[in-house]
Amino acid sequence: MSSAPSKRPSLTGAARHAAAKKPKNPVPKGPSSHEIRIIGGQWRRTRLKVIDKPGLRPTPDRVRETLFNWLGQDLSDWRCVDAFAGTGVLGLEAASRGAAHVLMVEQDAVLARDLQDNATRLKASMVNVQRGDGVAALLRLPAASVDLVFIDPPFEGPWFEPALKAATRAVPVGGWIYLEAPVAWPADALRALGLQCERHLKASAVHAHLLQRTHLDPAPTPTAIPAEGDTP
Repeated sequence: MSSAPSKRPSLTGAARHAAAKKPKNPVPKGPSSHEIRIIGGQWRRTRLKVIDKPGLRPTPDRVRETLFNWLGQDLSDWRCVDAFAGTGVLGLEAASRGAAHVLMVEQDAVLARDLQDNATRLKASMVNVQRGDGVAALLRLPAASVDLVFIDPPFEGPWFEPALKAATRAVPVGGWIYLEAPVAWPADALRALGLQCERHLKASAVHAHLLQRTHLDPAPTPTAIPAEGDTP
């Protein structure tokens, strides 16, 4: 004797309506986007669209405003490198303030394309976008050939120490390096590279440093770079 078939629970009218409306094969959404705003110079208040990607962390307006106050706002004739460009907002802020040449380096192909699109929209002829590794790009530059290097890599990566070393080589004595990191970099570790921290700002989880190259030859005994969570 066969058992009686089990009954499927019936749907309410609202549930049947919802089930009927639900598409069987939903169309995948494209990448979402947001806007960044240039806060100073000739493109002040200009808004640019950038895509949302994991780990992409544009430098906040407050931090950028403070950084360029430190630098004096007018970057006329400066040569700059945004070594981990991401949205490109740091390099574009420099270009907006008169920098003669800004090299923006980005590994991600989609972000590099967007950087070029934004530079084209702004008619920023002084901006050169390269897809590639930021540290390698710095090492290819002639020694002491740029005035300012921005270092703002993904926080979870291993790029901080090699980028600092390469940037120190790229700027002359008296040249500047901007470092954005999850920890405050200790003074002895910077001295080992021939650098000195002239300004420091903590904003939420970000530590912003304005570093200056103080001498040609680094100290003979380097100091270990701190792990996240360590204090100087």
